Amino acid sequence: MDSMIYTALNGARQTLDEQTVVTHNLSNVSTTGFRAQFAAARAVPVNGPAENATNVATVAVAGAFDNASGALQTTGRTLDVALGQQNWLAVQTPAGEAYTKRGDLQVDANGQVTVNGMPVLGEGGPLVVPMGSELSIGDDGTISGINLGSSSNELVPLDRMKLVRVEQPTELVRRDDGLFEAANGGALAQDENASLRSGVLEGSNVNAVDAMVAMIDTQRRYELNMSVIKKADESAQRANSLLSMKG
Repeated sequence: MDSMIYTALNGARQTLDEQTVVTHNLSNVSTTGFRAQFAAARAVPVNGPAENATNVATVAVAGAFDNASGALQTTGRTLDVALGQQNWLAVQTPAGEAYTKRGDLQVDANGQVTVNGMPVLGEGGPLVVPMGSELSIGDDGTISGINLGSSSNELVPLDRMKLVRVEQPTELVRRDDGLFEAANGGALAQDENASLRSGVLEGSNVNAVDAMVAMIDTQRRYELNMSVIKKADESAQRANSLLSMKG
């Protein structure tokens, strides 16, 4: 009976973890450049008596994500960029260099180029542009500008955004803040052949219909596990009653 309850409880806990991931994905269905997280788990042995050596539990595996591209939307805004399939934008965070597919760039009051509040990295550190300049972004990530009061033929290269190349999703690990970092803990090198499209944004790759179906599925599986626990408890109570009657 204890094994029955343990198995059902383990299943219910894992289902709740999966529901958390599905809910998070669904809440980001409209987030620019969002990558859907996978609900994965791995088996781990349970320490105990030798006769229970085959017992295992499941532990949620964090960081796995879907690297498929999201839908592209033409915005016409100069500072909106959609990165190539295998390219990611490098940003500076308090925890070190991180990477994102989000491309809705902004220029703050100090001329620093940011995305979602994080400084975008250039070839020599955080990317800063002259205030009031008219900016344009090349296909290789080079930001050029025309200073205030200059003619249109005085376009000057300012810096180049650091774009990195990721061949396999396992090269990156998702952080709690939604950004990604190198799996080896270091910083990835600049991709000299990187490409992007200006005036375009890549949307979330979350499929709202699939996410809703997954949510319903996990809810039903949770209810099934709780039903098993209830049945096991009822069976235990009946067994106790029979034993007390014999006594």
